[in-house]
Amino acid sequence: MAKRGGVLLTKRVVDAAGSKDKRYYVWDSALSGFGVRIETSGAKTFIVRYRAEGGGRSAAQRFVTVGRYGTLTPEQARKQSKTILGGVAKGEDPADERRAKRREMKMSGLIDRYEAEGCVIQRGKRQGEPMKPLTKQFTLGRLRNHVVPLLGHKRVSEINSGDIERFVRDVTAGKTARDEKVGPRKRLIVRGGEGAARKVVRDLSAVFSFAGRSEIVSRNPCETAAVRKTDNQKNRFLTLEEVTRLGAALDELEREGVNPKALNIARLWALTGCRRDEIAGLTWPEVNLEEGLLELDHGKTGKSIRPVGAAAVALLKSIDKQDGSDFVFPAERGDGHFQGTKTMWSRAIKKAGLPGVTPHTLRHTMGSTAISTGEALALTGAILGHANPRSTAIYAHVQNDPSRRAANRVTKKIAAALAGKRAPKPLKAERADRPRSDSDNELIRALAQRLAEDGPDAARLRAAITQTIAGGRRVRRRPAAAE
Repeated sequence: MAKRGGVLLTKRVVDAAGSKDKRYYVWDSALSGFGVRIETSGAKTFIVRYRAEGGGRSAAQRFVTVGRYGTLTPEQARKQSKTILGGVAKGEDPADERRAKRREMKMSGLIDRYEAEGCVIQRGKRQGEPMKPLTKQFTLGRLRNHVVPLLGHKRVSEINSGDIERFVRDVTAGKTARDEKVGPRKRLIVRGGEGAARKVVRDLSAVFSFAGRSEIVSRNPCETAAVRKTDNQKNRFLTLEEVTRLGAALDELEREGVNPKALNIARLWALTGCRRDEIAGLTWPEVNLEEGLLELDHGKTGKSIRPVGAAAVALLKSIDKQDGSDFVFPAERGDGHFQGTKTMWSRAIKKAGLPGVTPHTLRHTMGSTAISTGEALALTGAILGHANPRSTAIYAHVQNDPSRRAANRVTKKIAAALAGKRAPKPLKAERADRPRSDSDNELIRALAQRLAEDGPDAARLRAAITQTIAGGRRVRRRPAAAE
């Protein structure tokens, strides 16, 4: 009798099966048809393979998903697989039965399944990783508050592109909006509108993509629906004069006794360009004061190193660490981080006369100030912690030292504006709008090309230029001789 192929699937064997460039299978040597499927993301799923209609080479080959590894152990999956294969031996076709049941699934049931199995990142360098808890909470909230009331009763297989278009119109018109009390001192506020419709249709498209991968549906109706899925591009940023007004408002709130944690969080939003929760949830292990860096473990794009200027470092040094908590801004009660910035921010922008300005506007302000100051895109990207794949080649070679100096130059202006100081006017000799000759432009292009190259020649050229600039500054600063 020929020896059956494969290997006995044990916990050690499944743990050792790593991801590859494409999906592959490891089959069990003890139970024919039982195996584990390993995705490119590293996800492992137990499956059963069999021939339908009584078997035979001409019969269609079927696959049935048993369950995810981690939810099931190899022995539990093997036991369930024996039951499935026993039914196949009696003439059953479990894969066809499951497909029929899936076609009858309603949208509310699909969202339940998406919550249990499908809340993962679907693209980018974090593809296959679970959503962050807050992202998952917001995503499921939009699905349950908008999709379930309007489409939850419909069968998944029946939903078409026209249904998606009507759904978007209804959400935009506010048909799902409501404001109701759901508990002591707790309200559920659901707002419709164009922005909500764009967000939830992206969530719904992700749900249908998951359903397609799970063979519940054969197409994604959101892809062909004539609806807008992209948000409006936000170009709002603060001028230095507006930053001055914001700084004065924060100082006034401090005199009025507003919680200093909320005020310092707002100041760090402005001084670092970090996202809202990257500062609110900042921990002391992520703060490197010696090198002037924030080494974020859980940023929007994963781990990220952000250079910060001297003003931000000074502010962080002024904050005392609270015993028993790693958070820079611990909550007043409980073990989490401080979350009381909403009321403070509303009061601040009202005092400053900046209606509609959000904490994220300060991130745009950092980028705008950096570019206006003349910082290179690569250094600006390092300050903001961008992880755009198209910019990887630029950002990959940014070192901490030059990016820290860039952050210091940029935040010095913002810090001065926050403190109400007037920015000095540039000297005439430093004006950047003077016309350049063709020979100057050719020389600049040649220098840029040489500086972009790696090697000792480029290093010597950089050193020479730096020395020349430094010498020029010393000459300009030398007092004029008496006549």
